[in-house]
Amino acid sequence: MKPTLEQFEERLAQLKKEHEKLIGKTNKKVTKAYNGIYYRYKRPILTGDHAPLHWRYDMNFERNPYLMQRIGVNAAFNSGAIFLDGRYLLMVRTEGWDRKSFFAVAESPNGIDNWRFWERPITMPETEDPETNVYDMRLTQHEDGWIYGVFCSERKDKTAPDGDTSQATASGGIARTKDLLNWERLPDFISHHGQQRNLVLHPEFVDGKYAFYTRPQDGFIEVGGGGGIGWALVDDITNAEAPQETIIDEKVYHTIKELKNGQGPAPIKTEKGWLHLAHGVRGCAAGLRYVLFMFMTDLEDPSKVIAKPGGYFMAPKGEERIGDVSNVLFANGWIRNENDEVFIYYGSSDTRMHVATTTVKQLIDYCMNTPEDGLRSATSVQTINQLIDKNEGWY
Repeated sequence: MKPTLEQFEERLAQLKKEHEKLIGKTNKKVTKAYNGIYYRYKRPILTGDHAPLHWRYDMNFERNPYLMQRIGVNAAFNSGAIFLDGRYLLMVRTEGWDRKSFFAVAESPNGIDNWRFWERPITMPETEDPETNVYDMRLTQHEDGWIYGVFCSERKDKTAPDGDTSQATASGGIARTKDLLNWERLPDFISHHGQQRNLVLHPEFVDGKYAFYTRPQDGFIEVGGGGGIGWALVDDITNAEAPQETIIDEKVYHTIKELKNGQGPAPIKTEKGWLHLAHGVRGCAAGLRYVLFMFMTDLEDPSKVIAKPGGYFMAPKGEERIGDVSNVLFANGWIRNENDEVFIYYGSSDTRMHVATTTVKQLIDYCMNTPEDGLRSATSVQTINQLIDKNEGWY
């Protein structure tokens, strides 16, 4: 039986009420698990359910009397981040039921909760060779005055055999804006060292050039002979081409970055050096495991690593381990506010967004005073024993 207009309006009112309730939930620090480095928070900050109702439902009774969801939003994850005019903003990778990702801005009054999407998703201009999918944008407020969005631009591999619909190619898409609303699309990054799924723009000129962190790999999935976090200088960002890429943080056997590693968000500048957040990937019985790790580079030469704490900085925990692509943490956005607080925004299992909070001082301490990976079981034991020795009389 067709619903009445009254029933339609009652259900619509209930949908709006529940959506506002979801958005309005406060988030609290998880103090029991505090490790002295950062606080996790109780709830995810964004999910597919946070997407505005007017993106998903036709709210006209005549066209949609059953109030069916016409467009589905599957996930909200892997968000770029920026602190702009006192506002906490995320550039969210939003994925539909159709598996296509698109970008949408969400805003919070405090960087922790009450995240609300802007009225419309981003209309990103396309190049002459339109991509099939876009995702994982890093936002960089560059000293040239522009805000750059650098993201993965994915297309079907035109060299794939007939009937093979699985092979893809990846390149670094580049766009720029002043307000996150109106975007100028630039040509894709040209690499001479393989595909680029993980490209990040450094926020300052280096030797008068634009600097990029790259992750060259032989194929869309397989790193092959490539891999590691690369460093490339570009003369003209409106025609970004990097003939040379130097690996500054390599993948290493039997570590958290055994298969591949890549820069997360653009680094944070401090008086002691540049703070970097990155992801490392290893294979295990459950498949690929993505974790986050940190390192620091020299203030004057951002391509020179000066500190690299061993092991992971953050790994999937609890519900973070479950999702469309399980056992994954990925971060491509963080914010340093005017109080030197740092908000780390990370996606879990390609499904939802979370936040962790810390300070610049704590991250510097963590990077500069955490032992490096000794790369062998024996050296791990030596490192623990050295700490035990230092703690004699204190426990």
